[in-house]
Amino acid sequence: MTGTETATDAEAARLDAAIDAALAEERLVGGVVTVSRRGERVYQRAFGLADREAERPVTPDTIFRLASVTKPVVCITALRLIEQDEMALDDAVHEWLPDFRPVGPDGQPATIRIRHLLTHTSGISYDVALKGVSTGLAQPGRSLEDNLARLAALPLAFAPGASWAYGLSIDVLGAVIQKVTRGSLEEAVRAQVLDPLGLPADAFVFSLPRETPNLAVPYANDDPRPHRMTGEEQVGETVFDPTRIFDATSFQAGGAGAASTAPVIHAILEAVRADAEDGKGRLLSQEMASAQFRTQSGDLLTEPGSGFSYMGAVVFDPRITGLPFAPGTLRWGGVYGHTWFIDSAAAMTVTIMTNTIYEGVNGKVTVDIRDALYPSR
Repeated sequence: MTGTETATDAEAARLDAAIDAALAEERLVGGVVTVSRRGERVYQRAFGLADREAERPVTPDTIFRLASVTKPVVCITALRLIEQDEMALDDAVHEWLPDFRPVGPDGQPATIRIRHLLTHTSGISYDVALKGVSTGLAQPGRSLEDNLARLAALPLAFAPGASWAYGLSIDVLGAVIQKVTRGSLEEAVRAQVLDPLGLPADAFVFSLPRETPNLAVPYANDDPRPHRMTGEEQVGETVFDPTRIFDATSFQAGGAGAASTAPVIHAILEAVRADAEDGKGRLLSQEMASAQFRTQSGDLLTEPGSGFSYMGAVVFDPRITGLPFAPGTLRWGGVYGHTWFIDSAAAMTVTIMTNTIYEGVNGKVTVDIRDALYPSR
């Protein structure tokens, strides 16, 4: 723990106990948990193993494969381009991607706008993965043009703006960003997110050399303990292929498929929280940063008591959700084993980065860590 403010001994003990129990019960293989309050890191712990078979420990600079934790970084990139007047929330996607215009339920070409992509109200769900479209987690070597063509050939689940469904909207947004910037998605993230925060150019990437020494091995929850993932495998409803990160010809998926470290992801999320608080514009204007802590999906809900902003779910009525968060808490995660939330009322940012599917995204450890931070609720 560093900084002028630290977690209390009792709070640190509760967090340690939550992590220790997950390790002892072999629900988790390894990970990093970080907590910041009012701009100071108050707790950070790297624990467990990045490679269990080689007995290589997790360190703060361990690189994790990312699933949907890719999304908020790409969304921030898009929001910065919007604030720079390079594109607009109400731009029609087909203005940027002329060949991408799937039909709606009525059989007519639908007009999807940038705001529909950001809020997952586009009509593009993850059900398309059942019809050969890549989610960015498997099918190494698939090109962006091929994947977009497959997606465009399928009808939307609903008319844009009519409902909410989690899906490949941010993958399409990534393609728009590439058109807007005339470069790769990785280059756009570097210019719009990494550079402004003074982060290394290789802090968020879409491919890695196979011999990358500090890359965490992914594991999937199993009985009696998580098993090592080595190739294409279906875990629950999701198909993964951990080798995809080694294939530089795979399209740079805006919704999944990147790699980064816990400190980098934490720094990016914390910058959005801080921008909403003080308006210093590390990444976003105060107005745009504050919008992330309010639902932008109207009456369309991710679940009762929660809506969606442009980069995650927003809890607007904790009593309905049954969660201990303050109203306006922004939260999401990723199926490779990650969870994050920003409680703006408490000026607190929390990231849970692990190498274990699914314990690190929706398992008991995520509840235990949350409850360790909200013991009286």
